[in-house]
Amino acid sequence: MARDAAIAAIRCHNRDVIATAADTSWSWAPGPLIAITVLLVAYLWRFWSARRAARTKRGVELWRLGSWLVGLTALGVALLSPVDTLAEQVFAMHMVQHVLLLDVAPIFMILGLSKVLLRPVARTILDLERGLGFLAHPAFAVCAYVGMMVLWHVPFMYDSALQHDAVHVLEHVAFSAVGWLYWWHLLSPVRSRVMTGFSPVVYMLTTKIGVGLLGVVLTFTPEPLYDFYVRGDRIWGLTAQEDQTVAGAIMALEQSVVMGTALAFLFVAALRDSERQAQREDSLAAENGAVRDRLAAGQRDVALDADAGAEGDVALDAQSTAADQ
Repeated sequence: MARDAAIAAIRCHNRDVIATAADTSWSWAPGPLIAITVLLVAYLWRFWSARRAARTKRGVELWRLGSWLVGLTALGVALLSPVDTLAEQVFAMHMVQHVLLLDVAPIFMILGLSKVLLRPVARTILDLERGLGFLAHPAFAVCAYVGMMVLWHVPFMYDSALQHDAVHVLEHVAFSAVGWLYWWHLLSPVRSRVMTGFSPVVYMLTTKIGVGLLGVVLTFTPEPLYDFYVRGDRIWGLTAQEDQTVAGAIMALEQSVVMGTALAFLFVAALRDSERQAQREDSLAAENGAVRDRLAAGQRDVALDADAGAEGDVALDAQSTAADQ
């Protein structure tokens, strides 16, 4: 993307650095703009239609609408705002863009969905997941998430994405798709494979530790890995090495924060599910006890009726015998 950045000469304390003022214009790329608009209109139409038709507000709560809007906003910030423009100039901002596409936007958008909202397409989603086989398995999502992060940070791939618009678009599509696939297995209200027990914890730890280690490598690598930034202007006075260190730290820190937050969420959800299960078991035990009590009472009534009938028969026999005499 062409950038006309104003050059300001700044002399730092211990070294001479030509600091280039960053281009902070909005990109307004038509592709992302159209996609975000379509997603917004489609969701609003479905949400209000379902909310008007619903007998209760379960599944169409206003917080779901808010969550979807937050996710769309994150998507817009990543692809339309100055973040997108700065991502082509500063490695650290490129990392912020990746975080928004991989984690923030998918998390909030999927939380905005529910079984009620997805009812018209629920069967199609389940059939698609079954048809995809291993591609719809959580293990593949882990491999895809970690693999995409590693692949697009290989110097050749990274520099190609910054130098060629088509490759850059492909990178954004890949990150968005992988982010949705990954978080779908944890948060989607409609899915054919539900992870139970410690599976979600292993799912999170494997992914976030793997990507976090990549962030650590970027942070502590002693030399710049990407020629694009070495040859480019020093935005805000950052050298390529300093920029790479900040970017790696952002990746490692974000993965740690998301992992901790998600694990806390999973722990609370597990406690809630355990409480519900205990309540269901208690309710079932109470119902079974009531049934057993009713059966026992019925058997006692039958026994009493039988005894009463037998006594009546004896009395009638006695009266009959007396009459005969």
